[in-house]
Amino acid sequence: MTFPETQLRHSLPLLLICDNLRDPGNLGTILRSAAGAGCSKVLLTKGCVDAWEPKVLRAGMGAHFQVPIINNLDWETVPRYLPNDTRVYVADNCGLYAQAQISSKAIDHGWVCDRQLSKLHKYEEEEEEDPETGASEGWLPELEVQSYDLDWTEAPAAVVIGGETHGVSLESLQLAESTGGKRLLIPVVPGVDSLNSAMAASILLFEGKRQLRLRAEHLSRDRRYR
Repeated sequence: MTFPETQLRHSLPLLLICDNLRDPGNLGTILRSAAGAGCSKVLLTKGCVDAWEPKVLRAGMGAHFQVPIINNLDWETVPRYLPNDTRVYVADNCGLYAQAQISSKAIDHGWVCDRQLSKLHKYEEEEEEDPETGASEGWLPELEVQSYDLDWTEAPAAVVIGGETHGVSLESLQLAESTGGKRLLIPVVPGVDSLNSAMAASILLFEGKRQLRLRAEHLSRDRRYR
């Protein structure tokens, strides 16, 4: 499939990875935001609803013809579709482990989501020690948490958005850790449940676009004054 020249010209070093997104309306809306933000491509892992399902197409409002979409990927193959030196960031401000890493200042401001990420909690409960090595099976990567509005686009960036039922997968956390990525926290006030997946994706993608635009402006200004 060929894509509009204007879209390709405005494409950014910003990718989206959809992790177990099963709601057609959410996925369509996310694809629409990805196209609007200028994502270079969208990767869908196995477990996501089919990107070409009628309800996804309807919610996408033409996004399928504006941004490359690669469907039905195993996590082992995802790195092949990432540019060199890409850092993978996980939208996961509601996990048990993210909460534990949030600074006291953030907690004072109520920047803690009330809902714990049940899937990751399940991984923790199922951890078992290997009797021979003493190593823990089902380990969880330790990723630093940072606010979504701090700089995270200094290198090509990929953002993982998880489904609302199960959240992000263990595989996404492992990929983020292996690339030097972090968890991105979107602050919400106390008593508010996690943001809708499509809303969180839109916030993060357009924040990434804002950061990249500012970086380009600074570079252009520096060149003028040399």
